[in-house]
Amino acid sequence: QIQGTIFPAPNFNPIVDAQLLGGALQGISCEKDVLIDVLTQRCNSQRLMIAEAYRDMYGRDLITDLKENLSHHFKEVMVGLMYPPASYDAHELWHALKGVDIEEKCLIDILASRSNMEIYQIKEAYLMQYNNDLQQDIDSETSGHFRDTLLNLAQGTRMEEFADPSAAAQDAMILWEACQRKTGEHKNMLQMILCNRSYQQLWMVFQEFQNISGQDIVDAINECYDGYFQELLVAIVLCVRDKPSYFAYRLYNAIHDFGFHNKTVIRILIARSEIDLMTIRQRYKERYGKSLSYDIKHFASGHYESALLAICAGDAEEY
Repeated sequence: QIQGTIFPAPNFNPIVDAQLLGGALQGISCEKDVLIDVLTQRCNSQRLMIAEAYRDMYGRDLITDLKENLSHHFKEVMVGLMYPPASYDAHELWHALKGVDIEEKCLIDILASRSNMEIYQIKEAYLMQYNNDLQQDIDSETSGHFRDTLLNLAQGTRMEEFADPSAAAQDAMILWEACQRKTGEHKNMLQMILCNRSYQQLWMVFQEFQNISGQDIVDAINECYDGYFQELLVAIVLCVRDKPSYFAYRLYNAIHDFGFHNKTVIRILIARSEIDLMTIRQRYKERYGKSLSYDIKHFASGHYESALLAICAGDAEEY
């Protein structure tokens, strides 16, 4: 049972919430606790209704007011919550591609894990928000087989619900050869299979790969390839197997390997909050022994920490 941490609030009244936010933002000192209480306890569609009521009431844009009154990572969390999911992904991809440095890991996280429908909606949002074509930007800002694989994923043409056991062994052979020979052509075949076969099909392919090579596909990819191309291929495999485990692994790395990589933590918590964040929390605890809430508590502080914990909906005893 895959589940998120944020659900539609019962007895929801957008006008009352807009008034609360208005009071919190218009006062002499911004009442951040009120912002956290309202925005982390409403689902995305409810937050969008609050923004509409806020505009009607004050003639102002809620996102603009949040940006003007808040700062640093706390601002990123509160503003991030106000985007519809596809717009938020588009916003993250734009900054990953057009920032000072390209954030390859952000591109990997989003494009390796989203469904065809989600990719389609992201591309539409990207075009609307930035008047740019996502695939063209990927093409111009990245390179090599990493670029080719991202472009393939960004097409959103993965087969869905289709599985052909007889083709699985054949695909596994191609993957095995690609890991042995590593030519440009083999790399193309490898990414074509990983980007276009259905998840059900790839489950069988990975099993056949294990039978043929005596090796797990992730270990084989790690041995044979390097750089962001290798990271992207592994991310696809991990997402096929279990998306919540993939995101638990990414959160753990972001918290421990980079001395708390705030952008990654914020992005994953917001993007997965209504999809599978509760399950991600469970996987995190199972795999790493400590709860996600415990680790956030030890690395973040102040209202920023409170906001992240509220999105995680952690139990108090986990701290």
